[in-house]
Parts: sequence; structure tokens; C-alpha cells
Amino acid sequence: MAIYVLSCVLIVVLFILSRLIKHRGYVYRVFKTLPRDLRTLKKLIEIYFKLRKIQKRHVTLISLFQETVSRNPHKVAFYFEDQKWTFRELDIHTNRIAHYFKHKGFKKNDIVSLLHDNSPEYVAIWLGLAKLGVLTAFINTNLVFGSLCHCIQVAKSKALIFSSNYKTAVSSIQDSIKDVTLFEYNEELKHVLLSECTTAPEEIQNIDFRDYLCYIYTSGTTGLPKAAPLSHKRLILNTIGISHLLDFKEEDTVYNPLPLYHIAGGQFGISVALISGTTVVLRKKFSVTQYWTDCEKFGCTISLFIGEMCRYLLSAHKPGTPMQHNVTKMLGNGLRSQIWDEFIETFKIKHLYEIYGSTEGNTALVNTDNRKGSIGFLPIWAKPILSEVILRCDLETGEIIRNSNGLCIRCEDNEAGLMAVKISNKKEFLGYTDQQSTDKKIIRDVFVKGDKYFNTGDIIIQDEWGYLYFKDRTGDTFRWKGENVATNEVEDVISRALNFKDVIVLGVEIPGTEGRAGLAAIVDDDMDINVKALAQTLKSRLPAYAIPLFLRVIPSAPLTGTFKLQKTSLKKQGYNIHEVADPLYFYSASQVDYIPLDKNLYNDIIKKKIKL
Repeated sequence: MAIYVLSCVLIVVLFILSRLIKHRGYVYRVFKTLPRDLRTLKKLIEIYFKLRKIQKRHVTLISLFQETVSRNPHKVAFYFEDQKWTFRELDIHTNRIAHYFKHKGFKKNDIVSLLHDNSPEYVAIWLGLAKLGVLTAFINTNLVFGSLCHCIQVAKSKALIFSSNYKTAVSSIQDSIKDVTLFEYNEELKHVLLSECTTAPEEIQNIDFRDYLCYIYTSGTTGLPKAAPLSHKRLILNTIGISHLLDFKEEDTVYNPLPLYHIAGGQFGISVALISGTTVVLRKKFSVTQYWTDCEKFGCTISLFIGEMCRYLLSAHKPGTPMQHNVTKMLGNGLRSQIWDEFIETFKIKHLYEIYGSTEGNTALVNTDNRKGSIGFLPIWAKPILSEVILRCDLETGEIIRNSNGLCIRCEDNEAGLMAVKISNKKEFLGYTDQQSTDKKIIRDVFVKGDKYFNTGDIIIQDEWGYLYFKDRTGDTFRWKGENVATNEVEDVISRALNFKDVIVLGVEIPGTEGRAGLAAIVDDDMDINVKALAQTLKSRLPAYAIPLFLRVIPSAPLTGTFKLQKTSLKKQGYNIHEVADPLYFYSASQVDYIPLDKNLYNDIIKKKIKL
């Protein structure tokens, strides 16, 4: 350990000396940012020793939850609608779930998919299964048909638990998942559970902190959703690390309106209760009119968000409305810098923590000092020893640019590039259930032959002060309405609906919105497509967020010199009626139809007059 520390110090000293020669202002910037870096370093050292103690005990999420129950049996774990669930009540329900599925033959390392709305019962189901060592795969509740079937199968699920309101969606794919046992979580099953044992199953003794806890789906940057494993170890480290870094307390009350099938809402937004004993307020779905009302009603001190929510809240706010909530901290991602200051000032938020990470990734960054638009920072004096690096790449394709030796090139300050993170014992990349997809996310021979880095798929800029800013995504996915959209999945559905015509789907920016909306360019020689029939098919076959907002009908597909479909020119032109002569259409959700995009409609979209 001592040799490692001395080596790091020597590398840093040499790096600083080299920068001094090239950049005169470097010492000044190091001096100005050093207090920030030392404050965070102090926190990280505290977290390191705290986690070492926990790791020596080889605790699991289950054992930490049991400790929480013993410590606070009658404290409210979850508020939900008009319900109150204490930690003891939650524990009893999880035990009943565990014994029920144990009697059904489920055992350690079996996988069960869960399709259920936000509720305390959602947590009780996967936590009860976890007491047996059974892994739960969290299914996005927006999915239908092919994508729903894919997610159940890719995780190799032995069973599917679904709430009654998803019965139609499950029935539509039942013939494709005949080997999957179905459990409808209805009133009948709830009644049966009441007769099950309320004590913990003995199987909890056989669970190790390195064991997988669940699967959470991610598109990565390519293709259909992939099941990424989350271990007890990683969830515990993330929860305790973030809680300590941001000074979250057991007395806090957290408002969590995020989907529980995503990692932010479903894991951190839940594990703070299970591990730390913090009370969490759940909502079935985000409500712009009830957000601050709920926070005030339940006395919330911390709330979770994604960027789209912030825009909706700001748009709905009536000037002069008094803010009477107790929220002092907000944690989330995707808040645009254009509305950052206005949001904080309007809603009187003292600390807004923008967090950066991914479901399967091996790093996490947090903006701890309210730097507008930033996703966090990395010390500028520590670049040579950090795992995180920004690599020079083609910003259009995301392809990495290498030097004459075949190695990667580190970006300069304020140069956009691809974020990558070194894979090591301390920075594990667990990958996906599919090995081929895992291999695609690994960059090899980065700075030395044989090293390996995780490809985040994100274009990031680091300024001269060390602050990082998200710029774009690479690959064939884009983000809209807080969800990842896989372009090849949408292309396949459209192509099949149109008798296998060529289709190019990409994401385009719309003023005043986060992420990118879908645009589908359809190749049709006759320029004659029944757009209404297409809209109705897409509504039945795709989640609402994945339906392209724009259609463009083109006579032929633009190709590269190697005869690959060319997206760059289509992306630059987007839906700009002043640059596109081809027919353009806009999706009307209320009419379930694509209507012609004329000048008036285009101007309304650009001037933010249409609610999206």
C-alpha cells in the first residue's frame, strides 16, 4: 500500500511539473481548486474507512435491513398514498413473500421478472425474493410486445410477477414465454400470503455480499435493453458513499416519485430506507401538481428528480406562489444549465446535486458545489492517477481516434471526447447477461497494451477547473422523457409495419426540452405512406416515449462510401422545414396520427408553444 501511494505521489509531481512548463495559469487553478478537492478528499477517506468496516463484516442488503428493523421497528419506512408502512410491517411482508415462493420451489440464483407499479409492495416483492437469494429483474412498465418479451427472456427469467393492470400486456406475449411461470399479484394472492410464515427464512444465512441482488435494464449505447447485474456489495457501497458525501441523515425524509424499475428511484431511492432507516415517500407516478404539495405534506427534506421533471415544475409554477416545503437538497440528473439558476431560486433549493453514472458503469460523479450545468469534477492535478479519462474521438460516430502506436489520446481541457473508466479490482465492470454485449463496452489498449476501460458512451467536456459537462450520447440510442430509446428496435417495428421498407431513426433536439425526440426517415419511392395506420401500429407496439415525434419520407436512403446508412446529414437537417423539401409529419398523441408539419406548426414547436 505504501509503495502504491508513493508511486502515485511521484506520478502526480511529475505531471504537475510538466503542466507548469506548458501552462502558466496551471498553478493558479490548482491553488483555487485545492480547497474543493481537499474537502471532497476528506469525505472520500471517511467513506473508505467506513466501507472497510462494513466489508469486513461481509454484510448484505438483507442483514443491514434486519439491523434497521431491529433499530426502528415502528418507524415509517414508506408513505404511499394513504398508506403507512413501518419497517416491521415491511419486514413481515417480505418474509411472507419469501416463504410463499420458497414453497413454489424457487431457490438461490433463480431469476424472476417483476412488472409492477411503484408501491411499497413492489419493494416487498423483490426484497422478499432476495431473502431466498432469488434475483429480481425490474421490467420497465411502459414496455409492450417484443420489447417486453425480450426483457423477460434476456434475463433468463424462471417466472414473471405482474400486477393486475398489466394483465393485457402479459396476455399478448404469453405464447412467446410459455416456459415462464406467471404470478398475478392480485387480491387473491395477497390473501394467500396472509397465511405464510412471518419470520425470516433460513436461506438468508447463505447470502454473500458479493452475490447478485437484481438485474436492472439499460440500453447501454446500442441495441435492445440489456440486463445489468447489481450486487449487494455495489448497492451498499453506492448508498453509504453517496449518503455520507452529501450528508444525508437518518432523520431525513426522501421524496421519491421516480420509476422503481430504474436504478436512481428503484435502488438508491429505496436503499436509503432499507440501509439507513430513512423514511421515503413513494408515488405511483410523478405529478407536476402534487410534487411540492407532497413534499410539504410529508415534511420531506430531500427529493429526487430527473431533468424533465424540473422543466415541468418550472413551467407549472405560478409567480408569487409561496414555497412552504422543507426540501433543502435535491439529487438527480439531467437538469439543463439554461434553467438551473431559475429552478434553484424559484423553489428555494439550497443544494442541488447533479449525479452522473450508469446502471452498469464502474464510476459515479456528483456535483457537490452547485456548479451550474456540471455533472461533477475531477482534480486537475490528479489526472495521471485517476481511473476516469476523456478520450479523443470522432464526435459524429463516437469512434475512438488512436495515435501512430495504436493507443488512445487524452483530450485537452475544454475538448469534447468520450468518457472511459479504467477497469480494475476497485472499479469493476460486471457487464450484462449477454457476453457479446459486455465485450462491446470494453475499450482495450488505451494507454498501454493490455489495459481495459469501460466505454460510457457519453461525450463529456472537462474545463480547465476540472468540472465535467455532459454533451451528448454516442451509439444508436438517445434519451427522451427520461427513458433510453433504442433506434434499431424502433426501426424494426416501423419497417415491419411498412412491409420492410428501409427506415432510419435518430434523435433530434427540440428547444426547451431535455434529451432528443425521435425522428424516423422512411424510404419510399412512391412517397405515399398511410401515416395514420402507421401511428396506430406504433402506439400498440412501442412504449409512448419511443414513438418518433417526427416522420420524414425520403425517396432514397443516404449512404456512406461503404454503402452504410448515413445518419449525419439527416441529423443535421432534423425537422427543419426550411432545409427539408421532403414530406414531414408530426405525431399527435391525442389523435394517434401523424399530421403534416407545416410552417405554423413548426414555429409553434420552435417557440415552445406546444406541450411535449
